[in-house]
Amino acid sequence: MNARVLRTELKRSIAPWPGIVVLAGSLAVLLLIDGLWWQGDAGWTAQWTSMALWTRYLLSFWWPLVVGLGAVYGLRDSRSQMAELLTTTPLPAWRRAALPTGATALVLTSGFGLLVLVGGVQVALGTTTYTSLGWLPISLVAALSLVAGAVFGMGVARAVPSALTPPALTVFLLLTALSLQQNNEEALPSSVAPNRLALLFPATAEPREMLLTLSGSVHLGQTLWLLGLLATGFALLSAATLRARLLAVAPALAGAALALLILPATPRDTYVIDKAAATLVCDGPVCVTQANRSHLPELAPRGKDALHVLHDALGDKAPNSVREDTGLRALGDERRLSGDAVLVDFDDPLIAHATGAELTRLLVAQGLAPNCAPRTPWEGGGQVDIPVQSIAASWALGDHQLKPLQKPDPYAYSQREWADADVAWQRLMALSPAEQRSRIAEVHAAALSCTVHDKLSALAGKASQ
Repeated sequence: MNARVLRTELKRSIAPWPGIVVLAGSLAVLLLIDGLWWQGDAGWTAQWTSMALWTRYLLSFWWPLVVGLGAVYGLRDSRSQMAELLTTTPLPAWRRAALPTGATALVLTSGFGLLVLVGGVQVALGTTTYTSLGWLPISLVAALSLVAGAVFGMGVARAVPSALTPPALTVFLLLTALSLQQNNEEALPSSVAPNRLALLFPATAEPREMLLTLSGSVHLGQTLWLLGLLATGFALLSAATLRARLLAVAPALAGAALALLILPATPRDTYVIDKAAATLVCDGPVCVTQANRSHLPELAPRGKDALHVLHDALGDKAPNSVREDTGLRALGDERRLSGDAVLVDFDDPLIAHATGAELTRLLVAQGLAPNCAPRTPWEGGGQVDIPVQSIAASWALGDHQLKPLQKPDPYAYSQREWADADVAWQRLMALSPAEQRSRIAEVHAAALSCTVHDKLSALAGKASQ
């Protein structure tokens, strides 16, 4: 197969379409739709690993479609009624199969490679300073899965030359994807199907935790399975007899058997912490992960200022460090709080975009009235008591009037709630300094224990006594 023959194949066949669908479809989803992939420090352009995982997540849609398009490509000879004529030519069957296989592999790897390149450029131009090659196996396995799926579809269509073969394959794989789909509602993504069986499907769950990556056993097991699928597709594409078609199934079965022995049985062994990314980098008492090291120059001085304010407000009960929150939690789960540290979550839109004195105020608020469930794009802001945190921060910073931590949002808090917060502020400031300090200390203790959910009412009621 030379370059001239390959160019002719690309011009006169549907080989380019699978690559175009993957590239154009993915870019349309990722760039034109304001989805979860744009939010938080696990966004698709925030870190290298999350970029690779988001492109793998899209295989939930593209992999069944690519298999179906490969099947359409595989029907070319039967549609043109040339199958019998081609079998009489002296050219070996595997040589004839190499041309469409090579063309398909070229366009799919090029299309997916350009997608990864677009994401990689945006990551490189972003704020992250953490670089690692740990994302590379995630993308390489994704590219292999696209090529293997398309060639498998071509082989099946050659073995079963029916107009119903492409839609049947696509629908079957879409239904399979729905049944094996992994969800990220738990601390670690999981599936209703057995974990090993779910991992035979190349798509991953939506990235939610920036520090999670796929383990090496996942890469190895999926690679063996996909190589077996690729070999079966090529063998079916080359087979001329019934016996050869039956034998062609052996590589896929062998690959699946080996993969099921190697793939992890539990989500905990599937999605693991990237230890290099999770390594803490500190500037005095202020620590962030290596992956978010770019935040440290701004966070460190503001964190130290906030710790001084908290020490004046809480005395010996004040936290003595500011640390990035790296705990894994299921959606809706309360996070474990510690009185020794102010936990910072860069998925919190207030923290992520704050600078200067605004950041100091937010850290003081989080230290005085820490929230059990952080504000994240996935969990929403309903469990964060912004009015109470605003009162606590305004008191600690010596403000003469209540200063909200954010512009009042009618969708998050009503005008009445902010009016109640202003009343609570007035009642608190009417007390003696010793009583004010006592009330703030009680709110701090209640927040750490997560026992009082309506802290605003508790603060207002106690302040009025």
